[in-house]
Amino acid sequence: MMPRVLTVAGSDSGGGAGIQADLKTISLLGGYGMSAITALTAQNTRGVQGIHEVPAEFVGLQMDSAIADIGVDAMKTGMLSNSSIIRMVSRKVRQYRVSKVVVDPVMVAKGGARLLSPEAEGTLKKELIPLAQIITPNIPEAEFLARERIRGVEGMRKAARQLLQMGARNVLIKGGHLRGDPVDVFFDGRSYSEFSGPRLPSPHTHGTGCTLSAVIALELARGNAPKGAVEKAKAFVASAIQFSFPLGEGIGPVNHYTPATRDGERYRVIQGLKMAFHQIQERKVGHLFPEVQSNLGYALSMAQGPEDVAAFPGRFVRWGKEVTRIADPEFGASQHIAKIILTAMRFHPEMRSAMNVRFSDGLLSRARKEGLSLGHFSRKDEPAWVKRREGSSLSWGVEQVLRKAKTIPDLIYDRGDVGKEPMIRVLGRDPEEVVEKVLRLA
Repeated sequence: MMPRVLTVAGSDSGGGAGIQADLKTISLLGGYGMSAITALTAQNTRGVQGIHEVPAEFVGLQMDSAIADIGVDAMKTGMLSNSSIIRMVSRKVRQYRVSKVVVDPVMVAKGGARLLSPEAEGTLKKELIPLAQIITPNIPEAEFLARERIRGVEGMRKAARQLLQMGARNVLIKGGHLRGDPVDVFFDGRSYSEFSGPRLPSPHTHGTGCTLSAVIALELARGNAPKGAVEKAKAFVASAIQFSFPLGEGIGPVNHYTPATRDGERYRVIQGLKMAFHQIQERKVGHLFPEVQSNLGYALSMAQGPEDVAAFPGRFVRWGKEVTRIADPEFGASQHIAKIILTAMRFHPEMRSAMNVRFSDGLLSRARKEGLSLGHFSRKDEPAWVKRREGSSLSWGVEQVLRKAKTIPDLIYDRGDVGKEPMIRVLGRDPEEVVEKVLRLA
């Protein structure tokens, strides 16, 4: 059965956090999301302009309606606003014996507006935290709840112990407020686990806490252990931050749709390469292949590394003009073609595909007659560090051309060097465009 997750939180009119973020996340990951709204906020990327609290009795009625009819496998809380709402939510958790409860102790919005009244903070500690299977404060929230100043990982561990003593069965303290690369600390009462990773450069992080706790709640509903749920939530949020987008004039939202859209895009990338290969095979262009053979690659639209670029394992193989392949295209199959594409995308993100063909002055002449633009670099100009580092020549050479070019050329070539075969690289927006240019050379 589809896991049923209830979120009890505030509404974000801007759609980036709160109930809206929770329901998007739960639905995208295959759960059935229900909601009990605790407050209406007039909110956008620049901050919170107003808050209208929902009466506690009506919050309880919403919970009754959802749980009594549909049932609940796990729930999470976000903005609870005041003591009356906290008491009501706690009462309903006990009434319906909801054991899988994720408490995200939302106190202050990203822009600085208070989302929990001062008088409610004590109620949160006394009434709701003891019911939590896991609590997910950030460092400022953990500092308040534990009454401890946190300066590093050891301080986070100490605060986690104190939060566990309040009754929560597991604690995750999020370390995004620390300097340097963030470290999150998870404590289950027996051992600590640390989740670390690079600080992602995007400033658009609105809704990260809500999204994280929503994923944890969904994974608990599926029967996963708290630590495993945290691991999956961390991966989802990292991807959502990495591909966030600058909506509005302030702190933009994370991209909840990244996993779903990237799965679909990965399929389209693979299919695009397969169709392009059939064109190459039908037109018998093996005579264009260099001694090292050819490959054709295609990147995801927001590719970050070779693992986001698909190509053909083992490259293409030729017999005269006939062409075959060793295997279907896969992501991460070619470091060489990936470096060409990723370098091109740094300058022109739409140029997501490339193929290498053999070099000859006759092919360059034919390209000019066909109206294709050319760029070139000399391997003799390579710095010593490029020559020493295996695979660096391709990135370096393509970068040299694109730094100087006003527009991206159709072809980038070099005349080789000692131990380096001369080569032409054909660039395009997609494999279809690349193969069309290759066929013009043929």
